[in-house]
Amino acid sequence: MRVPLSWLREFVDVALSPEELADRLTLAGLEVSAIDYVGVEPTPGSVWAPDLNAPTPPQYIPWDRERILVGELLEVRQHPNADRLTIPVVGYGQGRSIEVVTGAPNIRVGMAGQKVALALSGARLIDGHSATRQWVILKPSTLRGVRSEGMVCSELELGLSDEHEGILFLPDAAVPGTPLADYLGDIVLDIELTLNLARALSILGVAREVAALTGAELHLPAITLHAAGPSVEGRLQVTIEDPVQCPRFTAGLLEGVRIGISPLWLQRRLLLAGMRPISNIVDVSNYVMLELGQPTHTFDADKVVDRHLIVRQARSGEKLQTLDGKVHELFPDRTVVADPRGPLSIAGVMGGSSSEVSEATTNVLLEAALWNPGSIRKTAQALKLPSEASRRFERGVDPQLPPLVQRRCLQLMHDIAGGVVAQGMVDVWPHPWEPRRLELPQAEVRRLLGLDLSAAQIADLLRPLGFECEVGVDSVLVEVPSYRLDVTISADLVEEVARIYGYHNIPSTRLSDELPPQFIDEDLLTERLIKDTLVACELNEAISYSVTRLETVATFTGVPPEPAVYLHLENPLTPEHSVMRRAILPELLTILTTNLRERPRVALFELGRVFYPGDGLLPDEPRRLAIVMAGQREPISWHNAAPPNIDFFDLKGVLDALFRRLNLGEVEWAPAFDPSFHPGRSAELRALVVGDGASEPAVLGIAGELHPATRERLGIESDRVCAAELDLDALIHLYAPGDFAPVLRQPATYQDIAVIVAVEVPAERVRAAIAANAGPFLERIELFDLYTGAPIPSGQRSLAFRMTFRAPDRTLEDAEVSKVRKKIGKRLQNDFGATIRA
Repeated sequence: MRVPLSWLREFVDVALSPEELADRLTLAGLEVSAIDYVGVEPTPGSVWAPDLNAPTPPQYIPWDRERILVGELLEVRQHPNADRLTIPVVGYGQGRSIEVVTGAPNIRVGMAGQKVALALSGARLIDGHSATRQWVILKPSTLRGVRSEGMVCSELELGLSDEHEGILFLPDAAVPGTPLADYLGDIVLDIELTLNLARALSILGVAREVAALTGAELHLPAITLHAAGPSVEGRLQVTIEDPVQCPRFTAGLLEGVRIGISPLWLQRRLLLAGMRPISNIVDVSNYVMLELGQPTHTFDADKVVDRHLIVRQARSGEKLQTLDGKVHELFPDRTVVADPRGPLSIAGVMGGSSSEVSEATTNVLLEAALWNPGSIRKTAQALKLPSEASRRFERGVDPQLPPLVQRRCLQLMHDIAGGVVAQGMVDVWPHPWEPRRLELPQAEVRRLLGLDLSAAQIADLLRPLGFECEVGVDSVLVEVPSYRLDVTISADLVEEVARIYGYHNIPSTRLSDELPPQFIDEDLLTERLIKDTLVACELNEAISYSVTRLETVATFTGVPPEPAVYLHLENPLTPEHSVMRRAILPELLTILTTNLRERPRVALFELGRVFYPGDGLLPDEPRRLAIVMAGQREPISWHNAAPPNIDFFDLKGVLDALFRRLNLGEVEWAPAFDPSFHPGRSAELRALVVGDGASEPAVLGIAGELHPATRERLGIESDRVCAAELDLDALIHLYAPGDFAPVLRQPATYQDIAVIVAVEVPAERVRAAIAANAGPFLERIELFDLYTGAPIPSGQRSLAFRMTFRAPDRTLEDAEVSKVRKKIGKRLQNDFGATIRA
């Protein structure tokens, strides 16, 4: 919300400096993000001051009080050597005048008496002929043989807007010689408002806050509406078919208007507030919305059939061209304002072009209504039509404002555009607003704020905000004003007490109670352990969107997914994020694809939730761990100019390290048959779960290299991409904190065993059989050699394992270990038909 200080001062006397006011508002919850100084100098030393020496000028520039003044055209002559140039003689008070040369199309020969913005030599302006905003110091110049001592300025050169078609004309009341900063200068507070501060989306709303914070008196605008036309009774009709969507609708009528340009003061305030002037009728509508907080809409009354407005839900197949020129298809969940012929506007969002006020309009029908906030929010998002009006309606508007806004708009329209105001207004209000009453005990203020305030003191803090208070013995009965829709419970009142009392005035105290017992979240600790382990394996954590699109999933799987198994968002922010993900890998691989274009190695992991339709109202949200790796195994260096790329065994090493850290025990790597993965370089991971005297494998997930077709669909140029997606809930459930054991002092004894088995026998099964028969002193076993070829028979391969034995209390003898080796050999011969190599 942009708040010009001159406008704010019409509602409340501001004795503070702009910078002090900004600090006070920020401390009260209305965060001032910036202060724009429009033609005036900031307070010296202010932290809010813009850098006037920056390469790019700030949005507004200070106007030199000695060199940028109000001027008056004394005469305008034709330039003797150029048809498109004129020579205005400009007076600027005390008998002073200069000649300037200009090509402005709105300066014509013979003009006199018009007030203009005059810049004298040495003034600092914005270069109106530069493609970018650049400073320029005005100097005397000679144009086609005529000396120009200054310049009559446009809005662009003064930094007011980008308008450069003609020079700026000032109202007749402007006094020549007055510094322009005194006449047009202003200061604008740019306030960032959270959703609960809808009451401050107007000059009046901010003024209420300032009055409450400073103790200054609040001045409401004087409305003196002269309604001399015939009554609206029988000439306007309003029908509300759904009072839930439209709690209140008012309509007024102004006839015989003249559409034209708004006066300068009105245009200036709209520009300072961040809105573009359009025409006098539309500008008044926007002006009152900014002033009082109630959006309105104007119809060309002659384009409304029977002057009958109908508030209803849209019908299937209806379309409406809005004021921005776009045609929107309407659905039954959209509220529209229509006439008997069809829709005229999308309620609370944007009007239609068929009934807009144009240059030919003479009769204006004015709407000031209330709308269901949820419906407005949904419609604006669905149609991608955010507007200043919808911004206010979707937060809630004062239910008592519409009649006041009607009178204010009609008064200003009559004063600016002429015409006759019809007597009375149509006010359809099916369910009038009832004030809310809340009881606020002193004890509640003490409990939440730690302030020992009496009931009378609490009431004194609330009354400046407009709350009606009845002081009791130990509580306050509070009647909430209609513009405070955000106050619904006593805690909301406590917040208001804190704001006005001043957060900075609440004393700091030590905790006077015992700390509650600390409950350790074991799942969270295990998640951190997993993250720490993967980071130690040189992976980086990524966080992808929980929402995705079906096309991304199809790119990964190679087949169109079934939409019915996905959770769809009713109002997605973008088409790219319309369904909840069922797996993390598709989005994570998209991130990997992008990163591989910029760096030679990418290794990422993510812990997050996936979403499945549940049996009840809420979906199932299991947790997953996803890993992606691709690119060079190690950096290029002088001793390794072409390092190999990451492959299956790099991923396996990372997962083995993770499983050891989680103390999962034996994890089986079984062949996987997922079409997105390489059939010979992927595995289904299973962990042995023991319970109730039985054991069964628990599927942890899948890991391996992507299928070449998957890489091609993703657009990854790397020849190998490793990926894994595991059941994080299962990993956390299976995690068993390990017991620490002393480091054994006895030396280890090593034995190698090489066996010849059929190639169909997995090495893991052989290793498991060795471990099961090696006895209690086996410390480690690893596969260190795999060989096929002569003299190994066809269809068989040689597997060589190294076994490490160690006893805790003595040094093992070779004969003792050799006996174990022979036992293992016999078991392998019986189980696999293996041949033990010498």
